[in-house]
Amino acid sequence: MPDRVALRMAAPAKLNLYLHIEGRRDDGLHRIDSLIAFAEAGDVVTVVPAHDLTLTADGRFSGDLPVAGDNLVLRAAGRLREAVGTDEGAELHLTKNLPVAAGIGGGSTDAAAALRLLARLWRRYPDALTDEAIARSLGADVPVCWRGRTARVSGIGERIIAMPDLPPVSVVLANPGVALPTAEVFRHHAATPVQDGPAVDAEWNGISDAATLADRLAAMRNDLETPALALAPQIADTLDALRGAPGCLLARMSGSGATCFGLFASFAGAQAVADVLRAEHPGWWVAATRLRATPPEPEKL
Repeated sequence: MPDRVALRMAAPAKLNLYLHIEGRRDDGLHRIDSLIAFAEAGDVVTVVPAHDLTLTADGRFSGDLPVAGDNLVLRAAGRLREAVGTDEGAELHLTKNLPVAAGIGGGSTDAAAALRLLARLWRRYPDALTDEAIARSLGADVPVCWRGRTARVSGIGERIIAMPDLPPVSVVLANPGVALPTAEVFRHHAATPVQDGPAVDAEWNGISDAATLADRLAAMRNDLETPALALAPQIADTLDALRGAPGCLLARMSGSGATCFGLFASFAGAQAVADVLRAEHPGWWVAATRLRATPPEPEKL
């Protein structure tokens, strides 16, 4: 067995800054248009060489996910091992800081981090097309999480276009303690008429500050917000709390919910709001963070 060098990587929360539903394909899958960014807040994945593939977990939300069977991290590890043709294993450990089924891509970003880490650990790198194919096979959000940078995503998640860097933006994430399975929210959306989204091409260059970004995003929306609110009315309270907070430039639900985000110009302002929300709503998950400027990379421990 190779030296037991340990590698660690952040698995950042994914934010849908807007999410338009543009229709459904004949197979029932929804076509989307979404601007995705990543936060500094997130989970952490660690890998160590081993004979078998195993997963352990700790962290606030570790009790909400299985660590055997059909866990997405283990599924990613198994598919990569098969693709690169190795019999090496790994002890994977997940520090689960993000709530589960929360609209911020927790499972997808964990799986993407596992792919990156294991490719480095096993020193066997599939070509880019194989990497993309493995990511796509694991779910619609895994490919963009594997890239880990701001992107516009369309189709059913397979079309990913890198976007200009966003300005420094601080964020408050708030979840009212409700798990919302993505498939259930999309099923409820099926009865909602598809809206025409505003044109978003060529509108993301030259954004120099958080206020300008919020102004551009204000013309957009999250089309899953209405069906999510029908399933979890507590989301309305979360959005109201963020929108009424001092310094909040824009508040919106991310993905299929129930996590909502507020954009702020300063981290001090975001931190102050997060402290108030935690005190007033002890059952919520609240985090003050920033949008990531660069993708995370594996690091040795």
